[in-house]
Amino acid sequence: MTMIAQKNSIDYAKSLDAKDELSSYRDRFYIPKINGQDSVYFTGNSLGLQPKNLINYLQQELDDWAKYGVEGHFDAKNPWFSYHELLTPKIAKIVGALNSEVVVTHSLTTNLHLLMVSFYQPKGERYKILCEQKAFPSDQYALESQVRFHGYDPSESLIEVGPRDGEHTIRHEDVIAAIKEHGSEIALVMIGGVNYYSGQLFNMEEITKAGHEVGAMVGFDLAHAAGNVILKLHDWQVDFAAWCSYKYLNSSPGGVSGMFVHQNHENKPELPRFAGWWGYDKDSRFMMEPGFKPMKGAEGWQLSNAPVLGMAAHLASLDIFDEVGMDKLRSKSDELTAYLEEIIEDITQRKGHLCQFEIITPKDQSERGAQLSILAHGKGKAMFDALTKQGVIADWREPNVIRIAPVPLYNSFEDVYRFGQYLENAIS
Repeated sequence: MTMIAQKNSIDYAKSLDAKDELSSYRDRFYIPKINGQDSVYFTGNSLGLQPKNLINYLQQELDDWAKYGVEGHFDAKNPWFSYHELLTPKIAKIVGALNSEVVVTHSLTTNLHLLMVSFYQPKGERYKILCEQKAFPSDQYALESQVRFHGYDPSESLIEVGPRDGEHTIRHEDVIAAIKEHGSEIALVMIGGVNYYSGQLFNMEEITKAGHEVGAMVGFDLAHAAGNVILKLHDWQVDFAAWCSYKYLNSSPGGVSGMFVHQNHENKPELPRFAGWWGYDKDSRFMMEPGFKPMKGAEGWQLSNAPVLGMAAHLASLDIFDEVGMDKLRSKSDELTAYLEEIIEDITQRKGHLCQFEIITPKDQSERGAQLSILAHGKGKAMFDALTKQGVIADWREPNVIRIAPVPLYNSFEDVYRFGQYLENAIS
């Protein structure tokens, strides 16, 4: 028996759980049940699970709304006028930013558009956007529409860097080479920090440096990175970024979004932007005067009043992240994903005559987060449906890719073992 096969046992999985200092956090989330038992929930990369104490955060705001009505903006326990400020220091730590560089507001694609209004400024021959091929569709549509808004043809203005023939991920050197090759034409580099399909984590620090060296602005969609991997947006000198809160950050379906604007740009009222009154200098906001005077920092990109109920859900989750810290979460995540990789390799070695599983996510832990994307050679959707019926909640992408993400806050090593057992049954 190989070493990998020895690890594919319930006793080994339970021994890992017994040593896991974060194991108790699983009990602080609701785990969906299938067939009367906890499911193997591996879709935290799509929608994170609900913290059990979220109801208390929401109830506080509902009670204050009932008690105070509009006066809750100033008299609520957590005044709604400044509610977003409760989130700021907590999310700043997660993305590696100064407090002044982040704000939570709106939704992800809305925030990306608002940021690109400021940071995509095509002029002369410098009008192109460099992005990754097969970005998440919403990003693709946002980039295409931004280009068209400025009067350009997306087929000529988007430089898409993709995998080489026969490969599934994008080589870092190819991204850097494309930036250098097209440098004088690039106005903006805009890439997903972690690719939604393959789970590849890009080297954002080096991409930012390369973009700046050719005179381009650099931004990232961190939907699959925030709360998943270690981020140092301030130190990396990233110009802007945005992320959702409902994946790894567990903050309700379609929850509020965060945005980052580097300190280098925090006091530039001359930057073009689509303005709204919540981004206006808060000391004189209620004077209702004409002429937009933006707040300093990322807060100056806000449009409308804080969506307090959505922010309350976000705060419930961020308080948990604040307790644990990203370093511990990332360490457990690496262990969980490595164990999952070993289980899949063991099944392929023993059951390869039934199905060959090919992990297309990078093997190097520095190039991935919690997600593994698996090509199921020789099997189709029926195999995935059989997996679901046994109790696995995962994600299927045509033609034959399974995306799975063991999340360190609520997934266990036993979850990983059970997934392997269900996978073997599904292919048999």
